Amino acid sequence: MRKRNRLLPKVVVSAWSLTMITMGWGLWGQFLAPDAAQAAELGAACVSCHEKPVASFKDSYHAKIWQGKNDCQSCHGATDKHVNDPSKQNVVSFGKGGGRTAEELSKQCLGCHQKSAHMSLWEMGAHKKNDVTCIACHDIHSPRSTVKQPTVCFTCHKDVRSDANKMSHHPIIEGKVKCSDCHNTHGTLTKHMLKAENVNQLCYKCHADKRGPWIWEHPPVEENCATCHTPHGSRHETLLVEKVVNLCQNCHDDRQHHDGPYDNTSGFGGAASASQFRARACLECHHAIHGSANFRRSFSR
Repeated sequence: MRKRNRLLPKVVVSAWSLTMITMGWGLWGQFLAPDAAQAAELGAACVSCHEKPVASFKDSYHAKIWQGKNDCQSCHGATDKHVNDPSKQNVVSFGKGGGRTAEELSKQCLGCHQKSAHMSLWEMGAHKKNDVTCIACHDIHSPRSTVKQPTVCFTCHKDVRSDANKMSHHPIIEGKVKCSDCHNTHGTLTKHMLKAENVNQLCYKCHADKRGPWIWEHPPVEENCATCHTPHGSRHETLLVEKVVNLCQNCHDDRQHHDGPYDNTSGFGGAASASQFRARACLECHHAIHGSANFRRSFSR
């Protein structure tokens, strides 16, 4: 009898613990996973006609987040009328011939995503102004939550794709630089949707050695890196917009260096052929073209 009395409290405690653990897991499961009945009903009214889209959505990022509460109606609107009359006019259709404007389609997405920090300037962006919808870049039924760059961007920006394959280019096609490293595709206050106040500030994020300050500043460098460099790709080395000599002569005329022969007192040192300036690269002498601490102000090191 005494032994039985000693075991009774242990049995009660064990039963109570098991009950609490079971209840706890039940509540935790409800928080993490979608309700089983709701998961079974996901697209139940749509699957008879749209079997593949419904199946792909169940594996998508949107179906799994927010406790799986998203369904077809979250994006396509009420489907009651569409079930009875299966025309695109009775549902929000994102495909061709759906009869919806770009603003109407994007509005469906902004219903959930408008409060996101990166969407705060959507109205200011070039994509919004040019009627580019969210689904032009994002595949809602895809398991991926991010856009595959640069493939998606090249769909519209074919000129950038061409530049990215030129001899000198930022490593975009190699995957080392992404379009979103420089651009906020959802909108900014700057031209070309740059992720900085201006071109120079953007370039300095990677090319900090060109920032300065210098004793002798090169005016084009201070004004805009794009004066000499093209951002995506070029037929000329170091992303230059044209050959070095031609580029420099856009600002520097023959008042500083004429194209004829120099005499023995004013020419370059060395062999006889060195007495002529023609076909010489400016950077042979002016190395530090972005800025110099040389007191002679020749942009040499």
